[in-house]
Amino acid sequence: MSKLLAALIASLFASMAMAQASAPVATPAVTKAEAKADKADTKAANSEAKADAKADQKVSKAQAKADKKKADAANDAAKDKSKAQAKVDKADPEDKAKQSAKAEKTAADANADQAKADVKADTTVAKTKAEAHKDKTKAAIKTDKTKAEGQADVDKAAAKSN
Repeated sequence: MSKLLAALIASLFASMAMAQASAPVATPAVTKAEAKADKADTKAANSEAKADAKADQKVSKAQAKADKKKADAANDAAKDKSKAQAKVDKADPEDKAKQSAKAEKTAADANADQAKADVKADTTVAKTKAEAHKDKTKAAIKTDKTKAEGQADVDKAAAKSN
């Protein structure tokens, strides 16, 4: 038992000694490669942030434009409905049923036109959001690639110095 305990204690001290071993001193080539990689990483991150901001701006512009189109469509529909209702109100009692039927058809057409405009606007926004997501993803991939290339250069410089 004492031999086993002695072996365990010896291995513990050996592993502690290895863990405390100092890291290899960075050579000028490694330091230079790390600095270059950090600079490239920063540049890539800034580029990614700009791409994200630009994509977000496109989406917000598209959303604002869609909201305006939807509001215009709603206003047009309301105008058409009110004109048709005004005709019903002005109509003679014997023509009232005919005018009422026309007003209902006009209201249905106005609602359909409004729905079409809403769908078209929403589709445009969805397309813009998809493009923005694609742009953001491309920028993120480019940033990751730059970081990986920088780390590879650092590793290469470290390997050469050993």
